Amino acid sequence: MRRIGYYLLVALVLAGPAAAELPPSLHRGINITNWFRFPVSRDPALLRSYLDDATMDQLRRSGFTFVRIAVQSDMLTARVPLLEAINRLQRHGLAVIVALFPSGWQAEIQPSKLIASWRTLAPLLGRFNPAMTFPEILNEPVFADQPASWAALQHQTLQTIRTILPENTIVLTGADWGSTRGLLALSPERDANVIYSFHFYEPPELTALGAYRPGLDSAALTRLPFPVSDRTRCEAIAATTSDTATAGLMRFYCAEQWDATKVGSRMAAVGEWAREHHVNVIAGEFGASDRLTSESRLAWLATVRAACEHEGFGWSLWGYDDSMGFAIHSPGRTIQLDSGILSALGLADSGRTK
Repeated sequence: MRRIGYYLLVALVLAGPAAAELPPSLHRGINITNWFRFPVSRDPALLRSYLDDATMDQLRRSGFTFVRIAVQSDMLTARVPLLEAINRLQRHGLAVIVALFPSGWQAEIQPSKLIASWRTLAPLLGRFNPAMTFPEILNEPVFADQPASWAALQHQTLQTIRTILPENTIVLTGADWGSTRGLLALSPERDANVIYSFHFYEPPELTALGAYRPGLDSAALTRLPFPVSDRTRCEAIAATTSDTATAGLMRFYCAEQWDATKVGSRMAAVGEWAREHHVNVIAGEFGASDRLTSESRLAWLATVRAACEHEGFGWSLWGYDDSMGFAIHSPGRTIQLDSGILSALGLADSGRTK
């Protein structure tokens, strides 16, 4: 009951007018992270069986409308399994974002690799329904302190893809790892048939257990609360670790007092940018470590999802097969989706399908 009450509070805090609507196919998504990115095997037969048809049907019946497939650039040699995967997903009524992940190169150093990858990938995508197939230029471009360089490269790549795929809606993003900051610093393209994506893992002390600082007491970080409704109680949790650096980071998190209002303010800034420029936006990735307490993790997922929907953003959980999401690491067979996560996402529990 307390969890339900919190979700209702989230809805009330975020109540208000929404931004312009996205296409229905891009409302609710799930990332498939290790099918064509760091695959367990590159054997074509195993790639074909990574997700079975029952799983795809389960995702659709649960309420997901699209899948974002992470594709390493060096996996473009496995084009037949990739094309079969896209075809099967779309047969099950799921739109597909095909997001390019660099492998063995950095766009800042070898920009020609990005364009060359799309000269290979774009023609392959041309055989699918444009209304269901969305090329995403690059996952999490960094370009530290070089947002203009990224904007120029993204523009050039967009033009390359557009000559091959004149009808597809193309997914763009900002620099700074595709963050909200990077998106807000980006000047939109003149091309009207694009959408903009950002990734949201704030605060990383909570969602990623401070992974940006190696050597911390991650077990202590798993006990962090969300929302931080009582700073004193939060700081008492920080006192349970003997590691000075971890305790300091936990106290910093407590002082930030993350809650639905703070998450909503981050989303509102992106929403204002989208309305100013008359563009559509999706949260292409969000997720939180499965090591967190269930109460904190589900509350954070519900809050971010509600904030996205309030602003009219589509969203995509990272991921089906990643510990920040459903953490399903048994490809090739259908596994029941976690009902708590589905509830936090506002989706239905479709039950176990064999």
